Amino acid sequence: MALFLCTFLFLLVSSATACDRCVHQTKAAYFSKASALSSGACGYGSLALGLSGGHLAAAVPSIYKDGAGCGSCFQIRCKNATLCTKQGTRVITSDLNHNNQTDFVLSSRAFMAMAQKGLGQDILKHGIVDVEYKRVPCEYKNQNLALRVEESSKKPHYLAVKVLYQGGQTEIVAIDVAQVGSSNWSFLTRNYGAVWDTSRVPTGALQFRFVVTGGFDGKMVWARNVLPADWKPGMVYDTKVQISDIAQEGCSPCDDGIWK
Repeated sequence: MALFLCTFLFLLVSSATACDRCVHQTKAAYFSKASALSSGACGYGSLALGLSGGHLAAAVPSIYKDGAGCGSCFQIRCKNATLCTKQGTRVITSDLNHNNQTDFVLSSRAFMAMAQKGLGQDILKHGIVDVEYKRVPCEYKNQNLALRVEESSKKPHYLAVKVLYQGGQTEIVAIDVAQVGSSNWSFLTRNYGAVWDTSRVPTGALQFRFVVTGGFDGKMVWARNVLPADWKPGMVYDTKVQISDIAQEGCSPCDDGIWK
């Protein structure tokens, strides 16, 4: 496990070059129904609406990152000052965008939220607008990181969990599981999006370790008692830990965090 962790930390440092906290210029379109995004590649389903109040986004592969970008938060605003507000709106990545004309396809609610008061329908008529965006920390007040046990899980042979309420500006790059009190850890594999699974399911109550990007390096977050011995598919379990770290890219600073 030590070699496995060291390999991941090396990859974090060597690959952190995206500078996604920088301001980027692109175009954004929208889906008429938020359900099109909530049923997207991250696997959140109807839970996506509770993560962001329906302010959802499908993102290009460079942001989706094979699922590691699921749950990442972005501040996005359109560049038409007559039509849109200066602050724009915040969205959460819930799907993969295959449209090479835009970096994001937003839910109609998020798209309208970029507009000035009373101009929501006007921005919808444009269909696609010039925007700028940058990644920002996700904030879930009074909400810890949580794991939802997927319906496909079958004790004792298979466990699949969906990661919810991942705060900060990080990416989860590895998850381990062990029986509470044991040091015999098994690793989970990202199945797709925010869903991780394993066929090596320990017995009894379960603890988890998460390797996340943090600072210029990786960080381990240890949730010591998450799933009870009688865990059930379809249930959401509180990890009792919060992630609030900010990952720093290996590039020159590009902004001071203030929209200009």
